[in-house]
Amino acid sequence: MKIYPAIDLMSAMTVRLEQGRYERKLSYDISPREAAAKWISLGAEYIHVVDLDGAREGRPVNLDVLKDIVSEAKDVPVEIGGGYRSTDDIHKALKAGAGRVIVGSRAFRDRSFAEECVREFSEKVIFSVDAKSGEIMSEGWERSSGSGDIEMIRLFMETCGVKEIIYTDISKDGTLAGPDIANLKRILSAVKVNIISAGGVKTVEHIRSLKAMGPAITGAIIGRALYDGTIDLEEAIDAGKEDNTLS
Repeated sequence: MKIYPAIDLMSAMTVRLEQGRYERKLSYDISPREAAAKWISLGAEYIHVVDLDGAREGRPVNLDVLKDIVSEAKDVPVEIGGGYRSTDDIHKALKAGAGRVIVGSRAFRDRSFAEECVREFSEKVIFSVDAKSGEIMSEGWERSSGSGDIEMIRLFMETCGVKEIIYTDISKDGTLAGPDIANLKRILSAVKVNIISAGGVKTVEHIRSLKAMGPAITGAIIGRALYDGTIDLEEAIDAGKEDNTLS
């Protein structure tokens, strides 16, 4: 299971949101570039970046910051999401050095756009499913779509042949309350898809609990726990490689 240290951007600063709420912003005294350098020095093999300004505005805002992170990351792949709702903007991120672009809101609303993303970018795009109590949230997590998460995952799978998605449990994100294992099991019992899980991780034991779910959980995104120091990245990476899958 892969471990993705997260760098969330707002006004070119490193922040975290609690439960996706912009008024519950936590700021950290480390620049995005410094954060990337720190996580890579501790063994990070991937960097996950979210442009929170972009998610709210519907267009990339922090491309210059992305370039700084990519420059620091060198050969470590950087993925970015937040406001990527056109192929032109996806091209901009890839040109800035992103290895992969995360697409969410528009792909669910516009099936032809989702198909175009897969056709044009293939593995350089991954779809994100952001949900609260099983309901899809969009526009920077501020608007309910009225659709269910399983419905969205099935749409991506059936329309685009998607085999892996990022799933963010908004109710857990930034809370350090632990991932919602029962919710993940609900999804995996309904659809056969690989999931990179985001939301709630605080300890190495949380990583082990995700890993124990089996090979369908292919990754874990960790944010606040790293910045607050409740988890050690090197230990998390090791835990992700442990053979502790439940039989």
